[in-house]
Amino acid sequence: MAFYQKFFLNEQLPFVPRRRYTPLKGACLFGRVPILIGMLLMLVLLSGCAHQKFVSEPYPRWGEESSIYQPGGNVPLILRTLVPSEPAKAPACILLVHGMNEHIGRYGEVAHYFSRQFLVAGFDFYAHGLSNPVLQQADQALAAGAGRQEVGDAFLAQSLLHDLEPLRRTLDLALRQTIALCDAQSDSKRPVFIVSHSLGALVAASYLMQSQKEDDPAKRVRGIVFLAPAFAVSEPPGWRGWVANPLIKLSFHAETHFLHPQNEPLPLLLFNQLFSLITVPLLDGMFEVFSWPGLRSFLTPVSPAWVTDYLTDSEAEKARLRADNWIVRRSLLRYVKGIEEEVVRFRRKMDQFTIPYYLVYSEDDPITPAWGNKDFARVTLKNHSDNAVLALSNLHYHQHLFLKEPARTELLMKIEKWMDFRLRSLEY
Repeated sequence: MAFYQKFFLNEQLPFVPRRRYTPLKGACLFGRVPILIGMLLMLVLLSGCAHQKFVSEPYPRWGEESSIYQPGGNVPLILRTLVPSEPAKAPACILLVHGMNEHIGRYGEVAHYFSRQFLVAGFDFYAHGLSNPVLQQADQALAAGAGRQEVGDAFLAQSLLHDLEPLRRTLDLALRQTIALCDAQSDSKRPVFIVSHSLGALVAASYLMQSQKEDDPAKRVRGIVFLAPAFAVSEPPGWRGWVANPLIKLSFHAETHFLHPQNEPLPLLLFNQLFSLITVPLLDGMFEVFSWPGLRSFLTPVSPAWVTDYLTDSEAEKARLRADNWIVRRSLLRYVKGIEEEVVRFRRKMDQFTIPYYLVYSEDDPITPAWGNKDFARVTLKNHSDNAVLALSNLHYHQHLFLKEPARTELLMKIEKWMDFRLRSLEY
């Protein structure tokens, strides 16, 4: 859900070798690094705690379900679809992509809105929703008549997530099936749009940039909507930010410069490279160890209650969020570090993003800060004449599709209007 709920606000994973490093001498020059590492350790120890979570209601389904086989022993991927009253007349198809630790079941009302005109599909990312084996088993047990199910260990499904590649693979499967269903409803190959939120937007953007072959399903995507995309690292507000933000910025700075010169003057370049060569392995090692079995149960922080206040201004939606235990509320620290590295890698080449987009973000969002969106728009807006940006000033809420009315419906209408504009552009 909310992209990072972040750094120490929510993540976890098991052992996957990451990088090989050559030990450096002179680490004593950076005496402050161990102090900052100690601060991180303290934060993790303070925020990690016994975490029990139960579900007693079935997973919130919408639309028709179709199962997609996944290799490697993973649970089948379930694609949900809704079609308009006259499917053959739908001008395009939409794939909904959810954010970090949430699930596509939350998007039923959004899917119904768009299905008035478009064929709409949605799915759960790897380790999320019904793609999470713990949550899927709980749903099956509830359907069979069992009582409430304990799902506090659902976060352990993130154990292989040292980067976003498993999520990109799920997106690829879902997009292929969406295209197949879209084509089955019409004699022509209709355009496909992606509507993506937060971490899901980063996954979708990086996936679309990876596609090279002519038969890649990404070639059918004619536009993407980015809602609060994770193009930056989080900036926790309040007293947590006073403690956490310096370390977050330190880690992001080190990762950005790690073996990657930034056209600095030579003295600064040497300092940044030496600093990153010391800091990145230290943090990678710490986050890896904290994600090992035996340690992750009490070193994995739980998403703090304040995060919900920054997701939506709707009190009814906040109540639903707090009661929704299909949301994974912990994340392995290895996964959090992997997300940071993905953000850095994407930013290095984001100027090459050429698919038309509609970018929506809040100016004061602490979960995916505005500076990441501004950087993205600055280097890509010129890449296509249909690119558009909607910056919501004086707003700090992260989940725009769940704002209270009338803002929610107004935004849905703006998204629909942009897609209609894109469809008209494709006719010429």
